[in-house]
Formats: sequence, C-alpha cells, structure tokens
Amino acid sequence: FWILLLTFILGVSNNSSAHFLTLITEDFYKSKQGQTKIEILFTHPIERGPHMAFEIMESALICGEEKHSLKFEKKELKSLKGVKGNSYTGVFSIKKPSLCFFYVKQEPYFEPSEGKYIQQTAKAIFSFYGLEEGWDKPLGLPVEIIPYVKPFALYEGNTFVGRVLVNGKPAANVEVEVEFLNLSGVKPPHEGFVPQVVKTDEEGYFIYTFPFPGIWGFSAITEKGVYKGKDGKEYPLEQDGVFWLKVYPKPRTK
Repeated sequence: FWILLLTFILGVSNNSSAHFLTLITEDFYKSKQGQTKIEILFTHPIERGPHMAFEIMESALICGEEKHSLKFEKKELKSLKGVKGNSYTGVFSIKKPSLCFFYVKQEPYFEPSEGKYIQQTAKAIFSFYGLEEGWDKPLGLPVEIIPYVKPFALYEGNTFVGRVLVNGKPAANVEVEVEFLNLSGVKPPHEGFVPQVVKTDEEGYFIYTFPFPGIWGFSAITEKGVYKGKDGKEYPLEQDGVFWLKVYPKPRTK
C-alpha cells in the first residue's frame, strides 16, 4: 500500500511540474510569403499529453512598434487519462520584413497536488524575410526568458544561453525546466529526464546544449505572492516564463 501511495504521489508531483504552455508552429524563421499558423496547447510535451484545459488571458504579436491582436479558434480535445483538454489555433500574415515577438498568457489555474495557482506566459520570436535585429529585446512580461544567442539559427549540438528576468530584473537561483516537443514518441532513459532542469546563476543566466533537433521549450519557475481563488481564499501563486524555439539538424556532408 505504501509503495503504491508513494508511486502515486511522485507521479502527481512529476506531472504537475512538467506542465508547459506550448507553442507549435512549422518554423520561427520565415523566408517565403504566406500565412503563419500557431497552435497553443497546455500539455506535457515529452510525455505527449495529457493535454489540459486552459483559457487565454492575454496575447499579442509585436512587430517593431506595431502590436497586433490575434483571434484564436478554440478546439475541445478528447479526454485522456480522465483529463479534458483544449487547444487554440491562430493564423497571421506578415507582408514585410519584420522581427516579431509572440506571447500568450494563460488564466491562472489551480493545481490541487501542490495547493497553489499557477500562471504561465509563453513567448516565441519570429523573423520574417531576413530581418533579424532586436531578438534580445525584453517585452516586460512578469517572468521572461531573454535569449543571448540568435534563437532562430540553432543547430543540434549548439549551446543556448538565456537570462531570466522577473519584473524586469535578473533572477538568481531560478529553476528552468527543459523539454522538447516529442513528435516521434522518443522514450527518455528514466523519469528524471521529465523534465530536465538547469538553474540560473547570480546574474540570472543559464545555459543548455541541445542534443538533437526539434522544437524545444524552457520554463522558468518562480513563486510570486498570492492569488485569490474562486472560493475566496488566498493561495500561493507560481508564475512561469516559457520560451520556445526550433533547433535544426546538423548539416551532413555527402
């Protein structure tokens, strides 16, 4: 009985810490005219689910001085492991060379296994038609990961350098969870890989080397005050800053 109970507790703890507000798109570097489609899930990327229910609180596409509001189509997803989920899909077109930031902030949700509310803000950076300047600019999000290497030109084996800002200031000793969008059903060696974790230094920097190509996400986990729940009680509030990018296959010689 105690072994089963411990296994359940560990499983719940692991699953709750591996939630990622996930941004899925074909590529973040666009060299041809056309529409860009982005899908938003709240899921466990490595475990390929379950996809969970969430609501969008705020979102925007920022290109230079222009800020665009996007419309999303909400889709209910089939229940998996007793969990009902949904996704949001948006489409936008950029017709001139631009460097654009996309972000989406979810409504805080209650995590029963941890007795607290959690809110994630996910961000990605798009380059359209060759314009690349400004990718290290902060947006002023509550918790934000700033890239210190060009985020849309990374090969497998390259090392990513990021900096975590909380309310615009570097955040030391913050845990950053690392996961990839597991489209091919890769099985990690053991549960300790779900997720991998790195920590920021005294100036808020962290590094990670990509072992293989794919869509990769980083989630900086912070505790920020309290949140009043629907029952009128105050609960601890965790706010996470998530950053997504694409890693390309290493060029192969003939």
